Amino acid sequence: MKKRIALVTMAFALLVSCSKEDSTDTASVDGFSITNNKKATGSSSHDLLSGDTYKSMVIELVYVQGYEPSATAISNFTSFLNARTNKSGGITVVKRAIASPAKATFTNQEIVAIEDANRTKYNTANQIAVWALFIDGASASDSGNSYVLVTAYRNTSFVIYEKTVQSLSDSPFEPNRALFETTVITHEFGHILGLTNLGTPLQSNHEDAAHEKHCNVESCLMYWSAESGSGVANMVSGGSAPKLDAQCLADLKANGGK
Repeated sequence: MKKRIALVTMAFALLVSCSKEDSTDTASVDGFSITNNKKATGSSSHDLLSGDTYKSMVIELVYVQGYEPSATAISNFTSFLNARTNKSGGITVVKRAIASPAKATFTNQEIVAIEDANRTKYNTANQIAVWALFIDGASASDSGNSYVLVTAYRNTSFVIYEKTVQSLSDSPFEPNRALFETTVITHEFGHILGLTNLGTPLQSNHEDAAHEKHCNVESCLMYWSAESGSGVANMVSGGSAPKLDAQCLADLKANGGK
């Protein structure tokens, strides 16, 4: 058991990986430029949180057959969004499966290529679109006992390395998979919402100096140990996923959220 926990402890070491290069594509869907969905992580935090421009949100949840996230995790993610964002038109999740790319590992560039080849939902006049990919392989950035579980790489895009997530959950001495998925999904989407100090301005000094773009409150969803397998195990030990603390909530509210 000790060896397994040691492996899991390092599982989230490279969780956050943000693309800072805006696309120069000129393509459009239904007359709306897709470049609006190809910007830096955190740059659309206000649009995602507020109802100023976009009254509704659609989550295009795409998974490789056999690697669909649990219904509980999807429900928890939707509840998280409804609780934090002002979308009077509602939040819709559109799920579909794609064929396996038949690869063991994926670079960030390959994940982007999969999105570009398969994404169908982009921002329109009143609706903001999010892409969530659950892939059947590991990140090419994994090294030794350090694993990438999820990466937010654009302003409205993230990937879950679901095969890795499944290998680290639902076995004896490992976290419940639905809570594990909920924690990593909502933590990473917190970065897309601009936390902590990643596009959503701080209302108080609570960024962890030792772990940038994370909250310094140990019980908060955005605390750095939510990227540690053993940390997640401790945070979900009460049977629920960790929540945002008062300071992170204040940041989101000041940026247009609830």
